[in-house]
Parts: sequence; structure tokens; C-alpha cells
Amino acid sequence: MNYEQARFNMIEQQIRPWDVLDPHVLSLLAAVRREDFVPPAMQALAFVDTQVPLQDGNPAGPCMLEPKVEARLLQELQVQRHEKVLEIGTGSGYMAALLAHRAMRVFTLECRPELVLTARENLRASGLTNLTVVDVDAAGGARGLPGEAPFDVILLSGSVAQAPQALLEQLKIGGRLAAIVGDLPIMRARLYTRVDPTAWSEVDLFDTVAPRLEGFAEPTRFSF
Repeated sequence: MNYEQARFNMIEQQIRPWDVLDPHVLSLLAAVRREDFVPPAMQALAFVDTQVPLQDGNPAGPCMLEPKVEARLLQELQVQRHEKVLEIGTGSGYMAALLAHRAMRVFTLECRPELVLTARENLRASGLTNLTVVDVDAAGGARGLPGEAPFDVILLSGSVAQAPQALLEQLKIGGRLAAIVGDLPIMRARLYTRVDPTAWSEVDLFDTVAPRLEGFAEPTRFSF
């Protein structure tokens, strides 16, 4: 495979048509080698408009989101060089790498031990030094990282029924949280901004679907 041509095609045919036009984001996507974060057995899917499973035999489990979804979330968060970022759901480390290229400091949480090891190795190979992969238990993502709060940016790299209040409260005033919220068949990427100590604004960005992040509460379902 000609990786550089495939990367160019991904950007021009998938990402730009999805209204990702920020030149800094586009340059970053051209520079960070997505193929280095894809499981070897899935290399052919590195630049395809699809989710890439990260665990053998578990297609509904953790995955790399579609390149256009990753790019759009990165654009909407508008990460700045002086900012501190928290990611929930490290996966293979690709989104953490993108965030680390834009932020001052990145903490990324992962509850699957094999993915913690994979992400650490991938990120070590990338040469990035301003990020930390934190190994947490299954409920750790929903708790966030209060010891390092407040954060300028929080990204949930997967879906949840709703954004936990505990994470929203770890944002600085003016801080942004992006998450894919809702239930199948309808989910939406949503951007929350903390406007004061007790209030957050919400903007729906686009419709999409993503695998559930582990350890986040589901709404109670009543039966009669």
C-alpha cells in the first residue's frame, strides 16, 4: 500500500467533505502516521471510512473511530498549545497523539490492560513526551482524573448515554468536553462548554454512532 497516497485520499475524500477545513488540523492529520496505531491485522483499514476494531474477536468492542469523526472532534475542540487535556478511552493511542501535538499536556485513561500496553508502546515510538497513559479500572473513566483537574479540554473517545456530571465539573470555566451521547440507533456528537461554576452550554455537532465506553452509567429502564 502507498501510505502517503492513501493518507492524502483520506484527507481529501473523507475529511474535507465533512467540513474539516482548519488548516492546522489537516496538516496534523497529514503528519501523524495513522497506520502506526492500527493493529497489524487491520492495516488495510488504516485509511478507510470505517471504525477499526482494536481487539481480535470483539468487533463491538473498542475501536478507532472513523477518520472523519476523529478529525471533526479535534477541529471542534479547538485545542490550544497552552491547554491541558483529558481523554477517556485511549484505545491504540492515535487520538491521544493528535491531542498531544496540539496541547501542552495530555492525560489519557484506558481500562483494558492490553490496550494500555499497546498505546504506551505506540506513543513511545511516536516520540511524544507530553502525555501520560493512565491505567484505570472499568469505572475509572467516568470518574475522570480529579487529581489533575481542572482541564481545558475533555474528550470521550467512544459513546455514553449522557456526559457524567463528574467530568463536566472537571472542566475549567471556558473548558470544552466532547462526547458521543445517546442510544442506538441515534447518537450525536455533542460539545459542552462550561460557562460558569454551575452552568454548561451544549451544542449538537453531528449524528454518528460509536461503541460504548466501559464503566459509564446507563439510564434506568422500567418494565411494567
